[in-house]
Amino acid sequence: MAKSADIYYKVHPWKITEEGFNKDYALVSESVFSLGNEYMGTRGSFEEGYSGNSLIGNYFNGIYERTQLEKPSYKGIADKTEFIVNSADWLYTRIEADGELLDLNTVQFKDFYRELDLKSGILTRSYLWVLTSGKEIRLEFTRFLSMKEAETAAQKIIITPLNFSGEITLHSGIDFSGIHQLTGRNMWNVVSKSADENTISMLGNTIDTDQSLLVSCKFLCDYANKEDDREEKQYIRKFTLSIEEGKELEFIKIIRNISRKGTAEADKKAFKKKCEDNAAVLGALTYRKLKEDTLAWWDATWQESDIEIKGDELNQQGIRYCIFQLHQTYHGADKGTIIGAKGLTGEAYSGNTFWDTEAYCLPFYIFNNPQAAKHLLEFRYLTLSEAMDRAKALDCEGAFYPIATITGRECCSLWQHASLQLQASTAVAYGYWHYENITGDNGFIFEKGLPILIEVSRMLASRGDWSGDGTRYGFYGVMGPDEFQMMVNNNCYTNYMGKKTLEYTLDVLKRCSETAPEIYGAVTKDRGLTEKEIENFRKIAENMYIPYQEETGIFEQHEGYFNLPHIDIDKIPMEEFPLYHHWTYDRIYRNNMLKQPDVLMMMLLYNKDFTREQLESNYNYYEPRCIHESSLSPSVHSILASQLKKEEEAYKFFGFATRMDLDNYNRNTGEGLHTTSIAAAWMNIVYGFGGMRSDGKELTFAPSLPVQWEGYSFRVHLKGDILFVAIDKDHMRISSKKGSGIKILIYEKEYTIGQEEVVVPVIR
Repeated sequence: MAKSADIYYKVHPWKITEEGFNKDYALVSESVFSLGNEYMGTRGSFEEGYSGNSLIGNYFNGIYERTQLEKPSYKGIADKTEFIVNSADWLYTRIEADGELLDLNTVQFKDFYRELDLKSGILTRSYLWVLTSGKEIRLEFTRFLSMKEAETAAQKIIITPLNFSGEITLHSGIDFSGIHQLTGRNMWNVVSKSADENTISMLGNTIDTDQSLLVSCKFLCDYANKEDDREEKQYIRKFTLSIEEGKELEFIKIIRNISRKGTAEADKKAFKKKCEDNAAVLGALTYRKLKEDTLAWWDATWQESDIEIKGDELNQQGIRYCIFQLHQTYHGADKGTIIGAKGLTGEAYSGNTFWDTEAYCLPFYIFNNPQAAKHLLEFRYLTLSEAMDRAKALDCEGAFYPIATITGRECCSLWQHASLQLQASTAVAYGYWHYENITGDNGFIFEKGLPILIEVSRMLASRGDWSGDGTRYGFYGVMGPDEFQMMVNNNCYTNYMGKKTLEYTLDVLKRCSETAPEIYGAVTKDRGLTEKEIENFRKIAENMYIPYQEETGIFEQHEGYFNLPHIDIDKIPMEEFPLYHHWTYDRIYRNNMLKQPDVLMMMLLYNKDFTREQLESNYNYYEPRCIHESSLSPSVHSILASQLKKEEEAYKFFGFATRMDLDNYNRNTGEGLHTTSIAAAWMNIVYGFGGMRSDGKELTFAPSLPVQWEGYSFRVHLKGDILFVAIDKDHMRISSKKGSGIKILIYEKEYTIGQEEVVVPVIR
């Protein structure tokens, strides 16, 4: 991998700290210091304004805009795209003293310090502002998003003049005038403004999608004078503050953001009621209580999801940062919301969710917050009709889930991805299967999974076809997870996942008919499912073609892959990466180079289906051909290398998994965090070094310990209990919070985890 760490932030097991401000890292730091609570997110930009390189980004889950594309030349190509929209800047602040405007790009300052406390979710920043007159003012900024009251955030500024007394002017308010980077224009219409003695409010509507956002701010401070400035898309209150040498002056702003995503009359009515109640709710909020509740939320969360690494502070900091961001991005507060590829930290990938939500992110939530996992899956149930519309657009039956989406509609305008990649649909089926396999929640699967499985199976039965001699079924003209191979036939991953999807559909149909006949009758009637169709699903599954070479034990990535021209990826100059920026598009497709794991991804998802010999043969064949152009790639290789006892190689791939964004490995952290890759980092430890596998009837472990570590521990939520797993040089120790008697396998031997701690020697 031609990638290297750019270590900038101080190493600490529970904090991300920046000592001294480096302008070259401004955008990276804005991403790294982002805060979120699933409902909303804000980048770590300077609330007091900064004229240097900056993206002031404030995003709300499900608040999006739409852009009309040129009329497609061919059927099935998306004619519009949707993107998460940059919303109001509710932290807006400007500070003036002696006629100088505070701007860290132009003024003199010293002793800059910024800290994100992962234990509490509180972001603080401080520095000494040196005016041209020699006057010095110490400024301390604190912000946090409430994890209990999702619509609420708080900001505190402490101003301390060190060598003078006098006055300072502070402007604070709401700014709807920001420019969305993707479109280069503002995406909001301001509907109304209002104010009273202590609060101001603005109501805005998105221009094209008619969604609403009410932003209200309550100010708590002692001031000598105040006046309001109402621009078209701003509402700013100007405070004149009397400051006394050596004494702290505290300015507090409590923010409440109420959004309306739906456009139906019922949604508008509910939103109107919340707006009417807003003044009373905002009036009752206190900074102290909001902070206490947020601290308590994070304390309880860490007790149930922490990973501790002994002897490696660098990766300890990295994995805790990953866990922190995963909880910030999503924790199941709202049914049917999504996880964008950048979470709520930037505008790259337009805030769309991809197939890696079910493949990479869902395992974290299944084993840390099962209810959140369930809510995440509900998004696909709620958008089934859109997936069915997409199938029709592609001349298919059933449901074809989009490769990139916010609302369920396909947002990817690149036909080779949007039309050729079936893995979004099979990943949805895999996600429902994985969730049921671990939680046993078959009621949810019968009611909300079965309709999806039926329609996805219909799509598979119409998108594929039989070979010329009629002996085998497969998919033609597709693109698998390795996006460097386009319009191929019988991609192994696609065919295998199609087969597993059809088999799971048949299994759920059978179990539902036997144990919940009323649900079975209702669902099959509603879907118009016939016995003839069911038999066709079975026939296709039984005859699905899986390209495989018996003599070598290697699965061929797709028909003809073995005969492609070979390229030695180690001879590609480092300056030519990323290839998308340096090679012509067609050049990328003319060889056997892999962007990311394809066959190996299949062998990870359904690990028990393959022998160790098959895994080793395929790993040894495909790993040297992969350039890891996807941030998701190294973790898969690390997990499988751990399984194969390739310890040095596993640790090498793990090397940047936990710190990809902190150390800016891809040199693009400034665009936003790689949320799904962050989830893969969690898998890298739990599935990799912990050797956990979740594709069997019982959870299994085969742990190993990197030679660089003294030990590590993690937690797994399972069947209403929490397992605590600790590994050191000699032993694996596993206990449960409730002692509920869960059966697991360790090195293929069954153990019951009850009241007593189970201790098993680590096999090297």
